[in-house]
Amino acid sequence: MATNTVDIKKLLESGAHFGHKTSRWHPRMAPYIHSKRDGSHIIDLTKTVEALDDALAFISKVASEGKQILLVSTKRQARDLVREVAEATGMPYVSERWLGGMLTNQNTIGSRIKRLKDLESRMANGELAAKYSKLEVQRFEQEIETMNHLYGGIKEMDAKPGAVFVVDILHDDIPIREAAKLKIPVVALIDTNADPSQADYPIPCNDDATKTIALVLSYVAAAITAGKAKVKTPSAEDSKPAASAKKAPIKEDTAEGQPAKTEAVKGIG
Repeated sequence: MATNTVDIKKLLESGAHFGHKTSRWHPRMAPYIHSKRDGSHIIDLTKTVEALDDALAFISKVASEGKQILLVSTKRQARDLVREVAEATGMPYVSERWLGGMLTNQNTIGSRIKRLKDLESRMANGELAAKYSKLEVQRFEQEIETMNHLYGGIKEMDAKPGAVFVVDILHDDIPIREAAKLKIPVVALIDTNADPSQADYPIPCNDDATKTIALVLSYVAAAITAGKAKVKTPSAEDSKPAASAKKAPIKEDTAEGQPAKTEAVKGIG
């Protein structure tokens, strides 16, 4: 993706340049800070454009390889946006609550998801209704609803996604740590109060403004869609079994007028 795909004017209009109070800044954000205004830091949007462009190129590459990008944000102003983008692009997400081990404890999380899928399947085919009373079926419905609230976004997630996208690394710090433990690349919005070294692809910008979050997520959605469009699918020709090559008849040198000698094939006769 080229740099001009990110519109610096739209970033400005969304308030992406507004940082936190100067008293709350992280020293490692110094390279991304343009100036101070009314006691708050102003982020250099030219650096934001460069960083966002790199992040989008990476996201598109991951999607083009057929890998998943886990989208994460449990903060109020971003959770609905994250869920909408994830559902639109077919990617896993966590928007309600991050349960410890969602990445690092596949045994426990996997067993809960297996339980959820099993209950949904049995509910759909009528097995539960035929076997249990109405009250018991209602309890199963409540269990399914509760589990979907917690695990619904990661029901179809691979054991190890290709990348993790996080809106606020201070608010959702556990997924950052779990991703680092598994060496999963992290793409994240980084405000002036956070440490950019916590992300492999830090995007310096306001991580509180709904307009900024929505704009960045729209770019992320476009990058995922573009990447998925490049995923190679087997063509009709590729799916056909290879035709066996015809073997040329073997000529045997024989004496004139004498029939060729044949040897018994080992294992036959």
